[in-house]
Amino acid sequence: LAAGKTVLGTWCEIPSPEFINVLAKGGLDFVIIDMEHGSCDFEQAGKMVMAAQVEGCSPIIRVPTNNESAILRALELGAEGVIVPHVESAEERKRVIDAIKFPPIGIRSLNPYVRAGGYKSTPDFTTQQNKNTLSAILVESLQGIENIEEIIDDAYLDVVYMGSYDISIALGLPGKTKHPKVVKVLEKMTKIITKKKKLAACLFHSSDDLHFFKKIGVKFLCYKVDTAIVFDEIQKVRKLI
Repeated sequence: LAAGKTVLGTWCEIPSPEFINVLAKGGLDFVIIDMEHGSCDFEQAGKMVMAAQVEGCSPIIRVPTNNESAILRALELGAEGVIVPHVESAEERKRVIDAIKFPPIGIRSLNPYVRAGGYKSTPDFTTQQNKNTLSAILVESLQGIENIEEIIDDAYLDVVYMGSYDISIALGLPGKTKHPKVVKVLEKMTKIITKKKKLAACLFHSSDDLHFFKKIGVKFLCYKVDTAIVFDEIQKVRKLI
């Protein structure tokens, strides 16, 4: 991402280290462990983080809410980034960054004797964490869309994920993520995000979707969800029988 390259990942709803290891081995750059919609708890998330990292894949955790404790626990598991849902204001974004970053940037509490710290105290741990931890938010409501310029105006924010399904609901078009009104909003948001020198992120389902998002400047690309990847493949085979 720092080099301007496009990265590929997926969402993980299935609370399984083995399954996430398969996805990582397949060549994904990142996986997002979903603790908002999935059934994953912190114990499972910790194992999933390790299962991704052994294959050189970056694990990111979507925490359930904009909660300092949840963000801290996710990062101490060794996750390489956190994505926080339903951010609608600059104040809420500040809470995200405060929880992700150690002082003097934020207020993250220090315990080096966890997996993120290598189970030992080192003088540059906080500096390295502040430098290398990915900070991401989800903007997915009408209020968030309206406030997007001020929401993303933060030097320590890296990725702005456009929640196309919740955006479709907000526009009165539930699930119709390819509706012209939804597409127009995504195009406008991407333009604002990239102008502010942040990385735009979104979900895609097909080669046509991929072409569209790459064309408008989305660099952080999520291919479906793990459950959908499996389900869709089974459906393809089912139709052949």
